[in-house]
Amino acid sequence: MSQRDDILNELAAMRDRQAALESQLAHLDKDSGWPPVGYYTAYHLVSGGLLGIMAASISLLFNIIGSTMVGKHPLEIIRIYLTFPMGETALAIDSSSALAIGCVLYLGTGTILGAILHVILTRWLTAPGLGRRILNVSVLVLVMWVVNYYAILSWLQPLLFGGNWIVKTIPWWVAAATHLVFGWSLLFMEPWGRFDRR
Repeated sequence: MSQRDDILNELAAMRDRQAALESQLAHLDKDSGWPPVGYYTAYHLVSGGLLGIMAASISLLFNIIGSTMVGKHPLEIIRIYLTFPMGETALAIDSSSALAIGCVLYLGTGTILGAILHVILTRWLTAPGLGRRILNVSVLVLVMWVVNYYAILSWLQPLLFGGNWIVKTIPWWVAAATHLVFGWSLLFMEPWGRFDRR
């Protein structure tokens, strides 16, 4: 046998040993449950919540800039959303602490919706191509807006508080644009929240 044959035999033995070790490792990984097999829902809910608070911050900033440009209070949208728990008196609020609580509620809502939307985007709406994904998320958030505003708030707020300030005070195009900014922000940050098995 030549030296070359010895080297080839040694390489073959090493490949066999590597395959055996990889098989043992796969068996150990399977028994340990890590990394998880299939879609890791808990991870995507948590990362979606974090992305949701960032997307809500962007949509709130969008509204602050827009309100200032048209001569309204910078946190006008927060005042209007606070009519849900407070009624019409919320429209005249100028208290920093009340507006801060309203901002926290707005961001908290973004966290919850971000978690849900992130799971939908990473599990079911994974179409290739940015244009298709933008279309998917646009339709999703616009449906969410229509359901929230017209199927729920349009009758629930009058029933509970005697007025329909959210639906009647916020122009439809502002509400739709706010939802679109939230959805698009979440979509563009979505790769940061994907689980990487490596």
